Amino acid sequence: MARDRPLLSSRSSSELSRGLAEEDALLTGQPTTRSGPRTWNFWREIGLFVWAVIATAAVIVLAVIYQKAQDSSNGAPPLSGKRNLVFMVSDGMGPTSLSLTRSFMQYTEGAPFNKQLILDKHFIGQSRTRSASSLITDSAAGATAFSCALKSYNGAISVLPNHQPCGTVLEAAKKAGYMTGLVVTTRITDATPATFASHVHMRQEEDLIAQQMVGDHPLGRVVDLIFGGGKCHFLPNSSLSSCRADDKDIVALAQKNGFNYISDRQGFNDLKGGKSIKLPMLGLFADGDIPFEIDRRNEDDHYPSLHEMAETALTALSEATRDSKKGFFLMIEGSRIDHAGHFNDPAAQVHEVLAYDKTMTSVLDFLERDSTQGVMVSTSDHETGGLAAARQLHASYPQYLWYPGPLANASHSAERLDLNYKAFLLSHPSAPKATQRQFVEDSITSGLGIMDASDEEIDALVAQPEISLYLFADMISRRSQTGWSTHGHSAADVNIYSSDPVLAKALVGNHENTEVGDFLREFLDVDVESVTKELREKGIKMMGMEEGESWMGRLPEEGERIDGGDHLKTYEGEFRRRGLEGGVHVGCGCGMH
Repeated sequence: MARDRPLLSSRSSSELSRGLAEEDALLTGQPTTRSGPRTWNFWREIGLFVWAVIATAAVIVLAVIYQKAQDSSNGAPPLSGKRNLVFMVSDGMGPTSLSLTRSFMQYTEGAPFNKQLILDKHFIGQSRTRSASSLITDSAAGATAFSCALKSYNGAISVLPNHQPCGTVLEAAKKAGYMTGLVVTTRITDATPATFASHVHMRQEEDLIAQQMVGDHPLGRVVDLIFGGGKCHFLPNSSLSSCRADDKDIVALAQKNGFNYISDRQGFNDLKGGKSIKLPMLGLFADGDIPFEIDRRNEDDHYPSLHEMAETALTALSEATRDSKKGFFLMIEGSRIDHAGHFNDPAAQVHEVLAYDKTMTSVLDFLERDSTQGVMVSTSDHETGGLAAARQLHASYPQYLWYPGPLANASHSAERLDLNYKAFLLSHPSAPKATQRQFVEDSITSGLGIMDASDEEIDALVAQPEISLYLFADMISRRSQTGWSTHGHSAADVNIYSSDPVLAKALVGNHENTEVGDFLREFLDVDVESVTKELREKGIKMMGMEEGESWMGRLPEEGERIDGGDHLKTYEGEFRRRGLEGGVHVGCGCGMH
């Protein structure tokens, strides 16, 4: 019977030999030779194998294409050729500034609760603001993160913790053939604009910053257009309006380096919105800071507004690059939002934010109609004041209230009332207390719109005129129930905005502030590292200094506060010649007019 046969006896000799050959092929790796027709299963297996190979290859190709698209949208600019970049900085503006200003706008315009600011419509992310030396940054380190895309210590102006200069995006843009501009409402020598076009170890070195900005710089002149305040740092100390410590005439130096110079509203008007401008241009419209918008709007014949300066700069730079292969880089700063926060003045704050919002509208309109592709990116270097749209006035459980009405009643900033008060005391040194008290009462009613000032509030102003700035501001903060946690900066994340969330996709979401700096250089496609190298090579030879000495001012001494100590003093007092004592400007009075 068949079952009694050996297991292999039922197979033919050919089958047996083929099986042995296949086994041998498995052991030796040599192919077998087959004879006879191919079966359906054989061709089916071949087809499946070929399909698998093609499908795998297709998946790999698609993955590579997708990854390149992701890299392009998150890193290198997704466009080629000529481009413009407008970088806006809302110094000191945190998220609560938007809530405060939006409610104020809705209240004053009788608008519905869902009406937004222009800023609201262009929100794309947030920036983390810590510096290399503190969880709370100052403007110098905060703006260095933008200009150099690197962290540094508080007080550093485009200088690293090892005290070496770092090349800036503006310097690299100029070297690459772009036109460049800076537009601010503070002194042009203040920290934020300074970080783009100068390098000093301590931000207080504003005299040296002024020199570098007009071309006394290792790279020569790097800025084509400058609009702002700070004239006092450009005038020799023989001038009554000077706040320099020496007799250098920086305006004359600027003109020697090719700058055209204007210093008043008439000179600005003669530019005809930028159509009659000749670059390079230096426009300094105030001895210190341009007044707060709440005050400036009543002095329109003296000072141009932020949006007017921005529009003129955009037109001028666009005309200047019309026939160029490169576009322009323009930094615009809503500088005095920060000062309103330092003073804890909510009335000044909302008008500064509205002025910034209006300027953003001007920038967006320009980008919409300009033939060159461009993008606007906006963020803050930090938040100031620890602002809250809420305040607990008493120990009992608070009501949930915030009042924009008191802010609408104010016609002047606390800063302006403080200046007027000090001027009154200076001109009436022997005025009786009753006269002084009447002046204070009139200031409160006419400047702040407050009709219910208490005797205690008035007595405090009469007794302590040296802190009247903060007392005036607190009166309106209490009545609007606006809260503040500090007269300094806070560690809050700040918002990022853009005209085009696709072009600025790299900044969508939450980012470190240095990533904003990365975006600026990548969008412009400029080589900042080569500028850093050139700065370090040329810097040691600058101004006749020997190798090893610094062209960036003196180094901070042991134990000296690099952020300048009580820098609020920078914003009050009278202009007078001053020196540096312990890292603090003595009697600088920067920001007052």
